[in-house]
Amino acid sequence: MFDYETLRLIWWVLISVLLIGFVVTDGFDMGVGTLLLVIGKSDDERRMMINSIAPHWEGNQVWLVLAAGAIFAAWPAVYATAFSGFYVAMMLTLFALFFRPVGFDYRGKIADPRWKESWDWGIFVGSTVPPIIFGVAFGNLLQGVPFALDEFLRANYQGGFFALLNPFALLVGVFTLCLFVLQGSTWLQMKTEGALYERARKVTLIVAPIATVLFAIAGVWVAKGLDGFVITSAINFDGVSNPLVKVVEMQPGGWLQNYSDYPLTMIAPIVGLSFPLIAFVMSLFKRSGLAFFATSITQFGVLLTCAVSMFPFIMPSSLNPSHSLTVWDATSSEITLNIMTIAAAIFLPIILLYTSFGYIKMFGRVGKEFLAKYKHSAY
Repeated sequence: MFDYETLRLIWWVLISVLLIGFVVTDGFDMGVGTLLLVIGKSDDERRMMINSIAPHWEGNQVWLVLAAGAIFAAWPAVYATAFSGFYVAMMLTLFALFFRPVGFDYRGKIADPRWKESWDWGIFVGSTVPPIIFGVAFGNLLQGVPFALDEFLRANYQGGFFALLNPFALLVGVFTLCLFVLQGSTWLQMKTEGALYERARKVTLIVAPIATVLFAIAGVWVAKGLDGFVITSAINFDGVSNPLVKVVEMQPGGWLQNYSDYPLTMIAPIVGLSFPLIAFVMSLFKRSGLAFFATSITQFGVLLTCAVSMFPFIMPSSLNPSHSLTVWDATSSEITLNIMTIAAAIFLPIILLYTSFGYIKMFGRVGKEFLAKYKHSAY
């Protein structure tokens, strides 16, 4: 079907698309969950916020499941190494996510305000912790992960959980949370009304400039304060996957090399910097739909910036840079990638179609009239 080099590039693109789908869709419903205790001042307002994402939040998590499954199948070495190095962080994410479905379903079972507030805290934790951990993980990827491979390509991770919580990674974690909150606030602008709408709009006006500043600080830190990874040996683009046959060096400004080689890629960080400010302006003029579109494009630009900066690296090694996992040497076999590509060509359009249909069919604002009309079926 395709040659091995092309397949490797296809799956780098497809996994990037799945991750972008996750941060755009699950980004707004996790953002709403984070804001639940911040701008929801009454039970009715919190119910409006929850019901604004009720038709979509379960479907949105499909993107995360798909991305994890695709990494397992297309980049098995990356999957195995990530579970060795980020195991505690992944388990924290998983346990935090447990609170979301039970919180949504259980908070309305008993009318006691203390019961509802307890589950609201659960939803808040389940929506706030994962974005921070995702950001911390990406921050550590840009610095390199402390692992090395033996002669059997088994990863030996030599770091600890608290070592992941370094200043740069925490900065990226806070920035990621800001992106999710920004996405959630513009979603609430589209879906709510009255005082709740005004509070969501205020959140956008506050968080959008903060996100821009944090992204700029992270960019300067990467350019001036972090050594990037550069392959200095010949690359066999269609060879057997073996991360041990290349030479990699850490160089100042190494993560900027792709921007020098391909100037058009500068569009990605420009989008990441400018579109939060566009969301700010759209919110200022009460153009809620355009504000949400701007924050969605922001997510796309930020994730694409990370992907372009690191390419072809997927998981660089700080212990032995030459053992870093890349697009060219950490993939499954050619036949596996071919089968996966056929499956993706069939099922990804179906997922996009039914997801789009769900958003179109259930579009509309959630106010007190909605809660009264659907009092037996709404959360």
